[in-house]
Amino acid sequence: MLSGLWDVRTERHGRPRSISAENFDGGKGQGGRASTGTGAEAARQLGQGWKVSPSIHLPATSKVDLAQIGGPGVVKHIWVTTTGSWRELVLRMSWDGAGEPAVEVPLGDFFCNGWDRFSPVNSLPVVAAPYRGFNSYWEMPFRTSARISLENLGHEQVVVYYQIDYVEREVDETSGYFHAHWRRENPLAEPGLYEILDCPGGPGVYCGIYLAVGVNSPGWWGEGELKFFLDGDVEFPTICGTGTEDYFGGAWDFDVPGQGYTAFSAPFVGLNQVVRPDGLYGSQQRFGMYRWHIADPIAFESALRVTVQDLGWHRDRRYLKRRDDIASTAFWYHRDPACLPGRQLALDHLEVG
Repeated sequence: MLSGLWDVRTERHGRPRSISAENFDGGKGQGGRASTGTGAEAARQLGQGWKVSPSIHLPATSKVDLAQIGGPGVVKHIWVTTTGSWRELVLRMSWDGAGEPAVEVPLGDFFCNGWDRFSPVNSLPVVAAPYRGFNSYWEMPFRTSARISLENLGHEQVVVYYQIDYVEREVDETSGYFHAHWRRENPLAEPGLYEILDCPGGPGVYCGIYLAVGVNSPGWWGEGELKFFLDGDVEFPTICGTGTEDYFGGAWDFDVPGQGYTAFSAPFVGLNQVVRPDGLYGSQQRFGMYRWHIADPIAFESALRVTVQDLGWHRDRRYLKRRDDIASTAFWYHRDPACLPGRQLALDHLEVG
């Protein structure tokens, strides 16, 4: 991972740039020059250069472009923290002037925090740090332009702190565009079956998933298999897992004897969140988990379909199809700058509920 860092040639790494509320367009030598902003009152005795504009206000039912960048280049890191509900804040990214976004995901789900409750994540491409600090290290190449926006679908104004770090450099012609697709069913329309992704065009490389599961009935919920239908697979997939907890790196229901469900967060896999009933208002248990296919990417030439079974047990040890609350965010790179397989971000799906 660190190979080449000692090579000091700018053309290898690119010219570093950074966009934030202190430098809205990322211009060279333009950071920290604000004379107005959300920190102006706190900096009234210090003046320009002293954290005058560390954040922005995003009014209810409005949107803002966090970044508009000319290419070629690569987004290397995104840091953001906000007030408000993360499911009511929608993150979008578009590449090279495409009419549709390549990324359209509720903010919390993009950073593996889908339940509006903070959960630490210590993975390679996504880090959620105390408290509510969201970091993305996915590399996002673009050739002519990049646009990153945030929409507030809620009814209250929120405060947004952010920093987008990128480099100006040439992009190889074989580089794919970064995509992320979110969807949710509550309860499942078809018992036992949930579709994560159906991407009919290729080529591409599937590189990960965040899954948020809310159980709607008692019992173990994670017996189902993850299935990857590649390049013409119809009835049976090329890649088939052995169980949900197995796919996410765990085993035996994530249940440590005497402790119950046990959260963990590692570079490529994790069950980072277990939301338990509180004995008063909270009821069904909720879970958040991720797996990154970085060391084991799944490449496809023409099509990829990914599903997970929502499966539990009858009392007599027969499998039981379930109808739980499942939301997924799939991450992949694709030849085309916009390849979202359907865009359904209805408010009734976004609510944590």
